[in-house]
Amino acid sequence: MVGKKLIELNNVEKTYDLGAVKITALSNINLSIGRGEFVTIMGPSGSGKSSLLHILGLLDKPTSGIYKLEGYDITNLPDRELARIRNQHFGFVFQSFNLFPEFNAMENVTMPMIYAKVSPTTRKKRAQKLLTAMGLEDRMYHYPNMLSGGEQQRVAIARSLANNPDLILADEPTGNLPSHMGAKILQILCELNNQNVTIIMVTHNEKIGRCAKRMIRLKDGHITSDEIIKERTNPIRDLQGE
Repeated sequence: MVGKKLIELNNVEKTYDLGAVKITALSNINLSIGRGEFVTIMGPSGSGKSSLLHILGLLDKPTSGIYKLEGYDITNLPDRELARIRNQHFGFVFQSFNLFPEFNAMENVTMPMIYAKVSPTTRKKRAQKLLTAMGLEDRMYHYPNMLSGGEQQRVAIARSLANNPDLILADEPTGNLPSHMGAKILQILCELNNQNVTIIMVTHNEKIGRCAKRMIRLKDGHITSDEIIKERTNPIRDLQGE
């Protein structure tokens, strides 16, 4: 069930200043996302998908416009405060996994909790619970180079859930995975959404995009469509055999 507004963007623009050249990545973005939604952001390369995701995830600031989180204008908050909000309320899953190679799975999952000043005992228990939920109970002390791509992405999802986030942002989370592994990752995201976790996912794949409940299309930095998905893709049934 979709709840009250979680995020609202009003007239957001993003311009990159490259010296003699300025590139407009996003223009006049007006968008609201409710708590409990599963939204995919679609579009060709260079359409502004990653720029929008980075702004939504507080990894970057808009050049102009307003960002509201649960009704509060956070556009001009200092970087330190934005980092605190990001760590406590958002979780991230990237195409390249972004695990720390020098740390094992347990240590990778506990990292966000260290920044949130969670006690060591609670960190360990929660990391064990999350990794077990991802089917990695026998991989907890394995390092990233000892894990398959699918296992690494499941560690990344467990890490994204470490601080009980309101929102998970996923940037092409299946891009580096074989189709059968990618289907399992999408199934996990769908199950999390069924537990009322809000998910925003960037993808260029039409079938993957239709796993969500809502699809937003971008072109040249503009939103060209925003539709509710009536016939959703079943990840395991429709994507495993690709």
